[in-house]
Amino acid sequence: MSFRPSRRRFLETSSLAAAALALPSILHAQDAGPSPVTLKIGSGVGPKVPVDFIGLSYENMQLEDPTFFAPENIGLVQQFRNMSARGVLRLGGNTSEFGWWQPTPETPAPKRVDSPWKHEGEPTSATVFAITPKAIDNLDGFLKATGWTCIYGLNLGYGTPETDIAEATYVFHKLGSRLQYFQVGNEVDLFKGHLRDPETWNVDAYLAEWLKIARAVQKALPAAKFGIPDVASDVTWLPQIAERWAGLEDKPNVITLSHHYYWSGPPSNPAANIENLLKIDPKVAKHAAMTKEAAVKMGPSVTWRMTEGNTVYRGGKSGVSDVLAAALWGADYLFQLMSDGYCGVNLHGGSGHAQAVSVGGVFHGEALMKDPTAPHPKPFYTPIANEGTLAGAGVDGKLNGKYVMEPAGYGMKFAAAFAGSTMLPVEFDPGGKNAVAYAAKRPDGKTIVAILNKEASEPIRITAPQFETIHVLTGSALDSPEAHVNTVVRETSSRRSATGQIFTLPPHMATLIVLN
Repeated sequence: MSFRPSRRRFLETSSLAAAALALPSILHAQDAGPSPVTLKIGSGVGPKVPVDFIGLSYENMQLEDPTFFAPENIGLVQQFRNMSARGVLRLGGNTSEFGWWQPTPETPAPKRVDSPWKHEGEPTSATVFAITPKAIDNLDGFLKATGWTCIYGLNLGYGTPETDIAEATYVFHKLGSRLQYFQVGNEVDLFKGHLRDPETWNVDAYLAEWLKIARAVQKALPAAKFGIPDVASDVTWLPQIAERWAGLEDKPNVITLSHHYYWSGPPSNPAANIENLLKIDPKVAKHAAMTKEAAVKMGPSVTWRMTEGNTVYRGGKSGVSDVLAAALWGADYLFQLMSDGYCGVNLHGGSGHAQAVSVGGVFHGEALMKDPTAPHPKPFYTPIANEGTLAGAGVDGKLNGKYVMEPAGYGMKFAAAFAGSTMLPVEFDPGGKNAVAYAAKRPDGKTIVAILNKEASEPIRITAPQFETIHVLTGSALDSPEAHVNTVVRETSSRRSATGQIFTLPPHMATLIVLN
């Protein structure tokens, strides 16, 4: 039995979530209406979800400001902990190819020129920013305060063994066990037409450059670990690398295969809308199967991870990336990756300035807003936003110490309840409604079920085993610019049948229940 729900099972499961919500005026048992659908837990067990499955991705350029990832930035620390007690911060993105290590204030900045293959929407050679020991010292304190670990991106685009060794050495010794691994290069499949000659850039050219730096870092730091290759969209690079891996000598210690995933884009794409966002994307299952096969071929201890992604690339889209629909999408996407055995996921976000630089200096989605001066997160898809950048348009809003969780972040917070659990198969038919369900067994032996009703206005009646509701993910409408994850303190009234409890699950709502 598959642990990835079919569309039919996906829709069914959603209904159950809404039914469990502790809102007696909405979710009380009803005799009228269509016949309820049934939710059951199947036999067998699936992948174990790591306790630190939840992750966030930020641009390396965020380290330009040493006070951002710092223990004194209490508001950001609180939001990280609010999302998940354990997690993984990934530092990389387009700007990871343009930063440089400045070990002392006297160290001069490197002189760079644009590659002749640069294309629109990418950082320029003027995007030169320094990463200092102070930034890494503060990052270490931030990770201690949050309980999270870190994936650290090294420069491949303009990097050399000498420059990357110096930076990696300081990061490695400072972060210690809080460093998961080094990633050398970001979205390397897109280097063609950007940082490298499109006529010669391919997997072999990449591996030759990557090995030169990774081997040098490994020699300097024998205990260092690595991820590879962090492609943007061409997941076929992973099996190609796996095929070549066995024949390589002096292999660096690779522990994770990684790729990115943006559902759609750019913001001007009319197909990037709520209706399409909430459909099942067949690419997710296709990429998962390809990635898992490649990882297994690389070695039994190699895991696989989605290290950067979100709804709409190039900063997101207003009314799609920053609304309740994005929370439901995010929760469902994370549950899918849990079912497919991923070791974790990092949704991309951050401050307006660093994110804007990474996509060419402008959030193109702002031009599509009816009122670009209306408060909105920058970028639109960021899971955590700073209140100082919510007031008005532009990318240079001043940061303050106040941070708020955005809809994408609430979807992650909702899914975080499965961390540390073992996935279970679900049998559920929502009767053609856009709903889905996932189940897992917690370490305490209890079975938890998440159900997402992604319908805009259609409730679903469900028959489910006896349960208690613990969390609900809700908002006023799919296009509402806010979402909430609420802890339920009392159960909804219900009507018992011979097969279990009958509930009504409201539309655009998800619930998390514990079976009795």
